[in-house]
Amino acid sequence: MKIKNILVSQPEPADLEKSPYGELAKNHSLKIDFNKFIKIEGVCSKEFRQNRLQLLDFTAIIFTSRNSVDHFFRLAKELRVEVPDTMKYFCISESTAFYLQKYVQYRKRKIFHGKQSFEQLMELIKKHKDEKYLLPCSDIHKASMTRQLEEQSIDFQKAVFYKTLASDLSHLDIKEYDMLIFFSPSGVKSLVKNFPEFKQNSTLIAAFGPTTAKAVSEAGLELNISAPTKTAPSMTMAIEQYIQKVNKKK
Repeated sequence: MKIKNILVSQPEPADLEKSPYGELAKNHSLKIDFNKFIKIEGVCSKEFRQNRLQLLDFTAIIFTSRNSVDHFFRLAKELRVEVPDTMKYFCISESTAFYLQKYVQYRKRKIFHGKQSFEQLMELIKKHKDEKYLLPCSDIHKASMTRQLEEQSIDFQKAVFYKTLASDLSHLDIKEYDMLIFFSPSGVKSLVKNFPEFKQNSTLIAAFGPTTAKAVSEAGLELNISAPTKTAPSMTMAIEQYIQKVNKKK
């Protein structure tokens, strides 16, 4: 089957032509569309108060994404809480730490960051066991994060600051695509919710990460392309290799 139309369940890159997807489309004469399958909705201050958490009871915040940064400071503002200069921040990556500067003057605060994984961030957290940590997260989050904190006897509390919901995809004709690309279990669930009658047939499914691959299988779908792998660390590389493999068979 010749692949012509691809749907990526993410927003379009800022500069599509110069992005890996732009290169992929150009090299193989593909039409690649982008559409967010999920949306983020912040928890309101009234709902948050039901947790009976006081933001000022904590001495350190763990940020695992830009969303967690945005919604922590949004709620702090709504609750009229002035975050003290003494607050420490532990960010999952350097890019998240950099993004934090949108709200915090980097030099005046104590900011720590890992390289990308929570395991790496834990190495830093373990060096600061005297802190009382708050973990702002989504209603859908990795249980492994809290498990690692508990295993190291870290004093922490998690709280839902935002929710991950399915986007309205009623404007899409899902049947026109030869390949669907997913990056999270939530994206797969959104497909099922929006298109309950969806039959895969010859449609190819690509998934990034083991939890996304598992969600594809649990939805009763066949996984055709997975990333990252040793030879394909990115999704576009995995698709490139798949197309080359298919073309060789012709």
